[in-house]
Amino acid sequence: MNIPATEALPRTRHWLAVLPLILFVLLAALFLMRLHGSDPSTLPSALIGRPAPQTALPALPGLVRDGSAVPGLDPADFKGKVSVVNVWASWCVPCHDEAPLLIQLGKDERLQLVGINYKDSPDKALRFLGRHGNPFDAVGLDGNGRASIEWGVYGVPETFVVGRNGNIVYKLVGPVTPANFDRMLKAEIEKALK
Repeated sequence: MNIPATEALPRTRHWLAVLPLILFVLLAALFLMRLHGSDPSTLPSALIGRPAPQTALPALPGLVRDGSAVPGLDPADFKGKVSVVNVWASWCVPCHDEAPLLIQLGKDERLQLVGINYKDSPDKALRFLGRHGNPFDAVGLDGNGRASIEWGVYGVPETFVVGRNGNIVYKLVGPVTPANFDRMLKAEIEKALK
């Protein structure tokens, strides 16, 4: 049976008109599967297994803990102990939310908790720590954000675990939350302590 040319043309146009819609639906489905199938807090880091950046940062002026001035970031302090490095800022809303969990983590004497204050003013950083408490053994000021770039920071907050050998062993993108505190962060700290 031959289909007249006048009838075949509308069918071809119909498929050509629907093809972009089909491609869009397929791409959207693929995007949604990837979005729901991955945890954004586990973005890969090229620095895992590599030495922590060797950039020293100045101390936050006026910050005191247990009656002593809190030092800045000294990369030499990573050798020989497990360190948790938290990149934070006073203007970062999730940083306010994670502060109580960092206070809890700061009580663990088996590790040192180091803060990198990202693109913040010292006065606002001091007010933030005055309001929430200071969990940090050291706080380095990263006023221009260059040191955070060396750490591979996408945005604040981010938290790193540095092993006794000075290598980064874990990176948590986003805030420390009750959901990831024990299951992810503390589990990685325990591995590093072994």
